Amino acid sequence: MLALLVGCVEYDANDRNSEATRRAALTLGEESGASEISGWAHEMRAWFSLTKGDYRGMIAAAEAGEAVASNHSVAVQLAGQRAKAWARLGDRRQTELALDQGRTLLETLPYPDNLDHHFVVDPAKFDFYSMDCYRILATEDRLAKTYASEVLRAGTKANGVERSPMRNAEARVTLGVVAAREGDIEQAVAMGNRALEGDRKSLPSLLMVSQELADTLAGSSVDHPAVAEYLDRLRHLRDVA
Repeated sequence: MLALLVGCVEYDANDRNSEATRRAALTLGEESGASEISGWAHEMRAWFSLTKGDYRGMIAAAEAGEAVASNHSVAVQLAGQRAKAWARLGDRRQTELALDQGRTLLETLPYPDNLDHHFVVDPAKFDFYSMDCYRILATEDRLAKTYASEVLRAGTKANGVERSPMRNAEARVTLGVVAAREGDIEQAVAMGNRALEGDRKSLPSLLMVSQELADTLAGSSVDHPAVAEYLDRLRHLRDVA
């Protein structure tokens, strides 16, 4: 699992070595017969494809992972990745079918002992996938908002310390997108800025979802001073990434 974790950290940091590390993990899984490792290596490919806008490639990677690791928890995450891809392709039926498949499999698995383990799929993580899908589909803002609120609740300790800062950042972007669609520009920008402030960032994912908020704002409020400032901040982050 170490090679997989290294690859994830590299990709979060925008390190081009991440694909080579992923391939090494896949080879290790195949040669050792460790189907779970192979499944996670395919899941990483799906994630990489998502941030590059290659949604068909994302589906292919998810299906390849499910073919070799259908009995492992990674299959839940692979179903979630398929759902995210179908949402971006505008197919609500396939999106919800993939979400249902993932949720059904998740319910058959024991509750994880260690929720901080990166290669563990817990109910809160699947809520995160559902949130993403409904934000993209743009027809169920109520569901997107509900899932985002639950992601934030589960990702924050009682003392206010965030246990899942990267998930929380995307949840705030989701709330920002919903606010922008509802015409609440100040709230939308506030959520977008809050998402960019965390110390721990998965830059490819954060830039991708933040651009979704930027596109929503630019569609109707580009002349708003707060929107212009947010768009400039996002451009700067992309330039230095």
